[in-house]
Order: sequence, then structure tokens, then C-alpha cells
Amino acid sequence: MTETIKLGQLIHKTHTKFCDLDKDRHFEVLGVSNRDGITRTTHKKSEDLSNYLLIEPNSFAYNPYRINVGSIGLTPPTVTGIVSPAYIVFQTDKEKLIPEVLLDFLKSDEGLRQINQLARGTVRKALRYDDLCEIDFPNLSLEKQEQLVRRKSKFDAKHEVLRLELAHQETLLAKLKQAILHEAIQGKLTADWRRENPDVEPASQLLERVRGEKQRLVAEKKIRREKPLPPIAPEEIPFEIPAGWAWCRLGDLCEKTGSGSTPRGGKTAYVSSGIPFLRSQNVHDDGIGLNGLVYIPKFTHIQMRGSVVYPRDVLLNITGGSIGRSAIVHDEFDEANINQHVSIIRPVERDMGQFVHKVLLSPYFQRQIIEAQTGSGREGLPKNKMDRILIPVPSQTEQVAIIERVESLLASCRQLEVEIGHSRTQAENLLQAVLKEAFTPKTV
Repeated sequence: MTETIKLGQLIHKTHTKFCDLDKDRHFEVLGVSNRDGITRTTHKKSEDLSNYLLIEPNSFAYNPYRINVGSIGLTPPTVTGIVSPAYIVFQTDKEKLIPEVLLDFLKSDEGLRQINQLARGTVRKALRYDDLCEIDFPNLSLEKQEQLVRRKSKFDAKHEVLRLELAHQETLLAKLKQAILHEAIQGKLTADWRRENPDVEPASQLLERVRGEKQRLVAEKKIRREKPLPPIAPEEIPFEIPAGWAWCRLGDLCEKTGSGSTPRGGKTAYVSSGIPFLRSQNVHDDGIGLNGLVYIPKFTHIQMRGSVVYPRDVLLNITGGSIGRSAIVHDEFDEANINQHVSIIRPVERDMGQFVHKVLLSPYFQRQIIEAQTGSGREGLPKNKMDRILIPVPSQTEQVAIIERVESLLASCRQLEVEIGHSRTQAENLLQAVLKEAFTPKTV
């Protein structure tokens, strides 16, 4: 027979409300996350805490709608607080079940399998307390549970060392990628290339062609004439660049910079066919993510003139928490529209897009964004400030060499990221193996 017991025989629900407690006593508001378990929070769903629930030491709280992704926590032995009435709070019968053992079980593959099996609902599934009580829990003696706690404690110590090491490697890798981009825009990655190619045209000639082309586009009324940007003062130059390079302002380099707009009709304009509508969440440093991509009717394309994205445009998020994220639109991507949280940066020399994109991702440019944004960043990066940011410009031939060198180095970084990801997956798989061995029901 299978050695299990219904969880309802080992736990009991608690439902003491804040309004029933000593009014002179202070209780911290707690929350639950799938990563950190019980956490301190300042996010209250209501200023009225009367219906919030007391959670005592060694008690569980979970979100019925998110326990299927591990959103459950156990309060430490010294923590008492209150949680939202949306949570379910319960305790174990300590004579029969050690709380830490139950937490490990509910986060194990077997525990999550049963949670998903018992959860109810159509659009959003929820695990009610009565459903939780129907979970089949391995009928372990307290002695075996204590052995499991000791074994798991040793494993957790080793797992934490590995987790910290992987996190350290990720931090170093992120710094390496930033160093690669910074040295690229300083010309350090192509010092040998310049020695081998001393006769390339100076960047000043490239900028002169850009100025001439912009004047032609203005004369033909293909782009608007804009107010001239101020000349570059010596004290503005942030770092030294190689001979043959030149400084210019971003706006002088481009035939267009500026954000889009939400289509007329807002969300009601989104339909299943038409023209892609890019939002800030679609813009990533490694390209355009199609998850969450929406479509707008063809007629809106005319209403949104000036917001059209074409291949080889550079996109830059200019508001909110993703400010500074950038992507280049590849040649195979069809034209699309963008909303007001994304700016189009379209170099006059279309082949410069790849280099401009790398400049935008560099720590130098990211610092300029932070300094130029208005307010806390939510208000965004104004066009007039963005256009004034200085850009180091090499010749077009050296730009190609820079892109090749950067892509080669970043490809190595991506391989290291994959290896770190594999190590993390192996560590998590080992954890699940330990839990599976402990909690898989045995038959006799």
C-alpha cells in the first residue's frame, strides 16, 4: 500500500484578524514571494488593516492564485506580523510534522504536481485551503523528518555556496560585457587594426557627407529642418579618442530621433492582423522580442506617421524601469510602429546603425541617459537632451572592424552565460533529486 497521509490531518488553519489584537502592539506587514518566501513589504492593498491576518512564528502563508509557482512562505521562529486577507495562513501539528519538511515538500516537483492537480478554476486556478488538505503527504515519522532536515541543511549550505559563486560569475560577466563595449567606443579594441590600415579616411569626411545628405533630405522635404545643435566645447569631451576619429552629437548623426505614439483607439485598436506595434517590453539589448507583440489596423499606420520603424533603425527605451534598453531592427524585420516609450534613432548613413547600437549599450551612453532623464526616469528622456549626447565616431571601415570584434567577444560571453545557466540548472535538478528521494511515496 502507498505510505501517505492526507495533509489535512497534519495542519490547521489560523484566522486571527488584526482587529482582534492588542491595538497598542505594532505588527509588521508581511508578504509572500515565490523566490524569497515570507518578506517584509510596504505594499498594502488597503490602508484599513483591520481584516489583515496574524501570522505567528513557524506559520505558513500562501497566495491561492500563485502557490502553483511556489508562492508560499514559512515565518522564521522570531517573526510575527500580519498579512493580507487574500492569503491563507496555517500551521502544522508540531507533534506530527516539522514545518521545514512541509515547506520543502510543497516546493518539490511532487508537491507542485499535486498543487496543480488540485487547484480549481478556468481562467485563473486557485488552491483553496480545503484543496490543500487533500494533498497526499508521505507518512514520515518524526525521526525520519529530523534526518531529512539534517541532510537538507547540509545540502542547502553547499547549494548556497554554489548559488553565490554562480551569481558572482554572472556579475563578473556583466562587467566584462560592459568593458568590451566601453573599450570598443574608445577605439581600444581596434588599435592593431588601425596600425594595419593607416590609410582609411578620417571620420571628419564621414560627418561631412552626413551633413550634406541631411541638407539634401531637408531641401527635398523628406525630413524636417531642426534647430541646429550647439557646437561641442572642449570641456564636454568625456574621454580621449584615436587620431582620425571625431566627436559629434547624436542628433547631428541622424535623420530622425524621436518617440512614437499609441495608436488611436488605444487597446481597442489592436487586432489579429495588420502592422506590428512595438512597445518597450519588446525592446531588448539582444534584439526585438516578439512576446507580447500586438498588431494594429492598417489605417492606423497613416495616423501614426513619424512612428514607423524600418530595418536598420535603432530603438531605445526612454521611460520607466527599462530606460536605456536598445535593439537594432534587422533587415528581415518588416516595418512596424512604436509607442511613446520607445525612440527611433535613424542614422543618415544607414550602415552606421550597428555601431550606433553598440554606443547606446555602452556604460558611457547609459550614464548620459541617467543624467539627461527627467524626474525619476518615469517621465522619460527628452528628445532635446538625447540629441545633445556626444558620440565618438570612427571611419565606416573601422566601424565594421569594431562590430566584428565586439560580436566575437560577446559571442564568447554568451557561451559563458549558457554554461552558467547549465550549472544553475544542474544545481536545481540536484535539489529536486534530493527532495524526490525523500518525498516520493514508497510501496510495501
